[in-house]
Amino acid sequence: MAPAITLAAEAPKLSAANTGFMLICSALVLIMTPGLAFFYGGMVRVKSTLNMLMMSFISMGIITILWVLYGFSLAFGTDKGSFIGWTSDWVGLSNIGLTELWDGYTIPVFVFMVFQLMFAIITPALISGALADRVKFTAWSLFITLWATLVYFPVAHWVWGAGGWAFELGVIDFAGGTAVHINAGAAALGVILVIGKRVGFKKDPMRPHSLPLVMLGSGLLWFGWFGFNAGSWLGNDDGVGALMFVNTQVATAAAMLAWLLYEKIRHGAFTTLGAASGAVAGLVAITPSGGAVSPLGAIAVGAIAGVLCAMAVGLKYKFGYDDSLDVVGVHLVGGVIGSLLIGLFASGKGQSTVEGLFYGGGLTQFWKQCAGVFAVLGYSLVVSAILAFLIDKTMGMRVTEDEEIAGIDQAEHAETAYDFSGAGGGAARTAVPAPADTDAKKVDA
Repeated sequence: MAPAITLAAEAPKLSAANTGFMLICSALVLIMTPGLAFFYGGMVRVKSTLNMLMMSFISMGIITILWVLYGFSLAFGTDKGSFIGWTSDWVGLSNIGLTELWDGYTIPVFVFMVFQLMFAIITPALISGALADRVKFTAWSLFITLWATLVYFPVAHWVWGAGGWAFELGVIDFAGGTAVHINAGAAALGVILVIGKRVGFKKDPMRPHSLPLVMLGSGLLWFGWFGFNAGSWLGNDDGVGALMFVNTQVATAAAMLAWLLYEKIRHGAFTTLGAASGAVAGLVAITPSGGAVSPLGAIAVGAIAGVLCAMAVGLKYKFGYDDSLDVVGVHLVGGVIGSLLIGLFASGKGQSTVEGLFYGGGLTQFWKQCAGVFAVLGYSLVVSAILAFLIDKTMGMRVTEDEEIAGIDQAEHAETAYDFSGAGGGAARTAVPAPADTDAKKVDA
């Protein structure tokens, strides 16, 4: 009898379908940053609109260059002590073959690299919403440069890099509950505790100047988030990406409805700002958990996040920290909720066989999630506060009080978002006195 022949596992081959899908997902994630800019830009007063837009747009420039030069290597290179990665061949994206596959998947390294780049871009942009009206543009640009290097790149390695301590511990974060949302939310809290409140906080009305812009921005975020979440399975043909796509929609809908219901009971009205904020809260919460829970679990995750985030946005008035556009209340709190609920609602039928408490798995996964959540929260909070303090003591983090009152758009960008001087021609018509013998009605016409 001939000896049995053991066949080696077939090496993965480049998949044109998965490669194309991931490139589309990368573009979807990129459009989230302009969507975020509109979302935040509509929520501030007119005099801060352009600055809010620019704080997101500048991230697309700065983080792209950092990612090419060394960010990708730090985040996903060969593990160094479970804390950071490094692969010298990736510095400047040198020595990467065009068809070289990413770590056992069917997509090129370049495709994985650019997909993760879009995550790196939007994460510091999220922080900007907490700092509206008062931060120098140069100081902000320096801050995100340092923050990405010292916080985002290492944390991305912890959570997603082979050998990263959270990855090896078994912390589940499908698409960024810890690495993106808790990371950004904790950073926002750290910075605002250092730089202080806006002039007139809790005294002057600081209502959104354009709710249509807010709704447009939230719609773009919702749309792009499908690439953000479903794409994070990297195109594997096992249905998990499709589950994540479904759960993204389900949880977002549940969170929006839950936020609106809470708002109606608490404040007596269903607001457009509440609908937009509730949707974003659901998107945040399902980001870490969507590959591990069932659609019914996604409803629970979204509904819980919608109510708790709606409650959390009021904490800034109780505790006196000026989180301008509720980055802490939505992204930090939503990220914590979504990450911890994995320990309760993981079904064992999605991205892994891990089961949460409600599916008979006990609290083992819950404690792992706690370790990841609070490590990222604490690290980002402390390092971000230190960076803000150092920048503030050297070049100054804030614009002057007079510039803040007059409007940061004019002070930092020498522009205004809207020009009403010629609207309808009214100013021009009334500027020149009518001749004494001219009929007034003809002049008005």
